[in-house]
Amino acid sequence: MASTKYFGTDGIRGEANGPILRPAMLVQIAQAAGLVVSRKNSSRPAHAGKPTVVIGKDTRLSGYMIESALQAGFTSVGYTCLLLGPLPTPAVAMLTRSLRADLGVMITASHNPYQDNGIKMFTPDGIKLNGGYVEDIEELIDNPDRIPRVSPDHIGKAVRVEDAVGRYIEFVKTSLPAGMRFDNLKVVIDCANGAAYKIAPRIFWELGAQVVRVGTDPDGFNINAECGATHPQTLAKAVVQHGAHLGIALDGDADRLIMVDEKGEVLDGDLIIASMAQFLKSQGKLQGGGVVATVMTNMGMQRFIEDMGLKLIRTPVGDHYVEKAMREGGYNLGGEQSGHLIFRDYATTGDGILAALQMLAFLKERDAKVSDLRKLYTPWPQKMENIRLPSGTDAAKVLESEAVQGSIKTAEHAMGAAGRVLVRKSGTEPLIRVMVEAESEAAMLKHLGAISDTVRAAV
Repeated sequence: MASTKYFGTDGIRGEANGPILRPAMLVQIAQAAGLVVSRKNSSRPAHAGKPTVVIGKDTRLSGYMIESALQAGFTSVGYTCLLLGPLPTPAVAMLTRSLRADLGVMITASHNPYQDNGIKMFTPDGIKLNGGYVEDIEELIDNPDRIPRVSPDHIGKAVRVEDAVGRYIEFVKTSLPAGMRFDNLKVVIDCANGAAYKIAPRIFWELGAQVVRVGTDPDGFNINAECGATHPQTLAKAVVQHGAHLGIALDGDADRLIMVDEKGEVLDGDLIIASMAQFLKSQGKLQGGGVVATVMTNMGMQRFIEDMGLKLIRTPVGDHYVEKAMREGGYNLGGEQSGHLIFRDYATTGDGILAALQMLAFLKERDAKVSDLRKLYTPWPQKMENIRLPSGTDAAKVLESEAVQGSIKTAEHAMGAAGRVLVRKSGTEPLIRVMVEAESEAAMLKHLGAISDTVRAAV
């Protein structure tokens, strides 16, 4: 993208009621997005004579304010707003397609704390907005005088979609083999006090599982707080305490999945992708001759994939990069180590609930325990440090500094083919992320410490 003034790797994100996510700016964002999408979708048949946007949200207190401001902006440029209420991000993507909307919007900051919020946008095909859309939207945001006002008789309206939850539940259930149920399975589900707090436990209960709920009491402030996919220790403890067969952890908008086995050990996205790749290959259902992952994916996983005669395609961090590579290369399985898992036979974005159902179906058909999956490969020691940036810090200058680049080259030279270094700016938080991976844990820790210290000094 030529311009990323407002959009990061996963939409627009920032402090709620801060410089960007404040009511006046949110109205402009909605107006700009609505106008750009209408122009680019001009050949599509209009929904009931007006362009349409579906809007979902997670459980943050600020979601009410942002929803109202976006609603005002979209209706002021003639859009009909279909309000979904609290619902997972992948449900918004699915309903954008199902309802033939011109645009989908999810109000969420995903795994961030409640103070932050954000906006994810989807095309009519349920694909995250990027490329020319983003550049044109940002230009209009900065030039609000170019946004025309519609006449009073063309102002849009807002309507609540009463059956949104039911539509999504049936959608994810139909991804399972006909008649499959999970009776006699005890599962702990951690919903991170987020968007899936009602819907996820209901889905697994309807499919016969005995469900233990964690992180299902949102209060507007506790989303992702010591729970969910970014804090799997809470889930691990609950699995052992309740003697469950497995645990499922989602994040605030339920587009991530992290699992815990019956022993309380954590399985990340890499291991889930590897497991499903092996399973789908054995069934002749893996498309493209490989899988798509990101630069964060562990080398142990890459070697496992390659030993099966498959390709591992790496992309930058961000599930929209993964989805794009999958779409262009004809792959049907991909995702991120962090738990964004895309099953393109069913969905266009990461879907934690759908991914969990696919894993449970695989385990049932193989009559396997979750802990059996840990035998597939041995991950290389890998660790990441997040270094927070003070306000106003230019991350690019820090990363390009002679000292930081020198420390990276030193580590890469010392480890050679037996290690990797990845230093990057987060696209969702004011952080520089330092990741080092090596066959030797001692080497990994040594170089991680040296590079991180250098970055801190540069900051």
